Amino acid sequence: MDHKIKITGLLLAILSSSTQVVADEKPFSIAIHGGAGTISKASLTPEQEQAYRDKLSQAVNAGYSILEKGGDSLVAIKAAINVLEDSPLFNAGVGAVYTFDGQHEMDASIMDGKTMNAGAVAGVKHIKNPINLADAVMNKSPHVMLSGAGAEEFALTQGFQLVPVAHFDTDKRYNQLIDAKEKIKTAETAKDYQAANHLMGRDYLDLDYKFGTVGAVALDQSGNLAAGTSTGGMTAKRFGRIGDSPVIGAGTYAENGVCAVSATGHGEYFIRYHVAGDICAKVKYQQKSIIQAADEVINQRLITAGGTGGVIALDQRGNIATPFNTEGMYRATRKNGEPVQVMIWRDK
Repeated sequence: MDHKIKITGLLLAILSSSTQVVADEKPFSIAIHGGAGTISKASLTPEQEQAYRDKLSQAVNAGYSILEKGGDSLVAIKAAINVLEDSPLFNAGVGAVYTFDGQHEMDASIMDGKTMNAGAVAGVKHIKNPINLADAVMNKSPHVMLSGAGAEEFALTQGFQLVPVAHFDTDKRYNQLIDAKEKIKTAETAKDYQAANHLMGRDYLDLDYKFGTVGAVALDQSGNLAAGTSTGGMTAKRFGRIGDSPVIGAGTYAENGVCAVSATGHGEYFIRYHVAGDICAKVKYQQKSIIQAADEVINQRLITAGGTGGVIALDQRGNIATPFNTEGMYRATRKNGEPVQVMIWRDK
C-alpha cells in the first residue's frame, strides 16, 4: 500500500512540475516587413527572389534571437530593422529612394508599448540607421519628433557619426528617379511643369514609386510590445514631403496588452485614416482579434478610400496579422518555438 502511495505521489510531482514548466513559458514573437507594392512574380528572377527571402530571414532572426534569450522587444525590433536599413534591397537607409532634387530624406519612428513613449525623426540625410536616432529621441530627449538639420544636430550630441549622402546611393534607385521624372514630364499637361509635377506624380506614378518602407513589431517574454518603422519615402518627392512612417498612430503604434503595428503604403492615406492607431483601437475597445482588426482597416476601410499598402501587427499573446491590399508585401514572422516564415505574395 505504501509502495502505491509513493508511486502515485511521484507521478503527481512529475505532472505538477511539467504543468509548471508549461505555465511558466511566456509567448514571444516578431514580425517584419520590407514594403508593399506591385511585386509581381514575373518581375523577380529566382536569384532576386531568393536574395529578398534571405535578407528577410536574416532580419527576423536577428530580432528573434534577442527575444529567445529574454531580451527586450525594443532591442529586437531595432536589430531587425538595422539589417533591412543596411541592405540596398529595401527603401530605408542604404537603398533609400531619391527626392526630385536627387537627395535622400529619411524618416523613422519607434514606440514602446510599456511606457507609451515614442520617438521619431523626419527628413534626415546623414544618419546611417534612422531607427537608432528615433530611439535616441525617445530615450534621450523630451520630444517625440525631430526633423532635418535639427535632428542631425541632436544626433551629434548623442555621439552619432554622420555619413555622407553618397552612402545611401544605389544605381537601382537612381534609375527609378530618372524614370519617374520622365513619367511625370510625359503626363504633365499644364504649362508650368515645375509647379505642377508633384501633383502629377501622385496621380500618374506606379505604386512602387509612391512608397516603400521597412518595419518590425515584437512581443518579448515580459509581455512588452514594441513597433518601429523606417523609410526613404516616396520617389521624386518634393518640398520636404513627410509620410506616415514617423507619425505615431499612422505608421507606427504600440501599447502593452493591446497590439503593435508597423505600416507600409501610400503615407497620405495612412495619416488621414490613422491606420496603426485604428487597428489597435478596434482590438482595445471592440475586443476584435488582431487578424480581424487589421483586415478591416486595410482591406475594407483603407482600400475603399483609395489607400494602398499593408501592415504587420501582433497582439499581447503573440498572434500575428500581415494584411495588405497590393499585389505583394515583403514580410517574415517567427513565434517562439516555431521556424521562420518568409512571404512575399499571399500564397507564399
